[in-house]
Amino acid sequence: MKREFEFHQRVERSILTTYRKEIWKPFILAVKRYELIQEEDKIAVCISGGKDSMLLAKLMQELQRHSKVHFETVFLVMDPGYSEVNRRKIEENAALLNVPITIFETDIFNVANGTDHNPCYLCARMRRGHLYKKAQELGCNKIALGHHFNDVIETTVMSMFYGSQMQAMPPKLHSTNFPGMTLIRPLYCIREDDIIAWRRYNDLEFIQCACRFTEACTICDNGGGSSKRQEVKVLLRRLMRDNPNIENSIFRSIHSVALDTMPGYKSEGIEHSFLERFDRQEEALRAAAPADAEV
Repeated sequence: MKREFEFHQRVERSILTTYRKEIWKPFILAVKRYELIQEEDKIAVCISGGKDSMLLAKLMQELQRHSKVHFETVFLVMDPGYSEVNRRKIEENAALLNVPITIFETDIFNVANGTDHNPCYLCARMRRGHLYKKAQELGCNKIALGHHFNDVIETTVMSMFYGSQMQAMPPKLHSTNFPGMTLIRPLYCIREDDIIAWRRYNDLEFIQCACRFTEACTICDNGGGSSKRQEVKVLLRRLMRDNPNIENSIFRSIHSVALDTMPGYKSEGIEHSFLERFDRQEEALRAAAPADAEV
């Protein structure tokens, strides 16, 4: 007799079977390659209600079931001032997918919307800080965010085009304001198109953007809008018509930076010049040269 699965079980099976190659394996690759999870970790899996964070929640649940490494999870939803429709959608999806969420409320949207100077930046910083604080209160030592492969690529390109620097998005980093806390990005190697395909396969609907400025697009397939990130996303898709491997090349490049060829770089907040290496190299060459050698 064929076994009948509940909806959330069918979704879980799709991760391990239908999308094993596209989602499960890249997830495990990132967890292992970047050493994201250790024994006895307690991780706050941060859920915004979008496709990425909800997939992250399901992946972390599956990892707990199958991993030999023991760790705990808390599925944390911060309500920054969601509309009633968005709040209800998040709660319904969590119940549908059998994700036991912990919700706490803030007034971030009210604060961010009250400023004329870069409200999106302020909102992002405040959200991160509130998540760290709540996770720490709950005894967590890590927070997990749903940034994926394409976020990494787009951030790298944006930093060069608009930030005048070469800066990537690391798979994990220490919090500077909350000692002992670490941020991890387990979706680091998973492509957005595969997340969208998984969503469609399971006929799931998630909120796309909960910001009050963009609430008109409550339920969508993927990113939209006219942001700089969206401009870069469109540009990369255009370039991929001629070079389908361009995203892979960018991703590999941030793992193999030839630092010796850079005229300048910044490390741990300190700026360095190639002249530092240049002068040391000259001294080393002089020291290694025979005493009677002509310069």
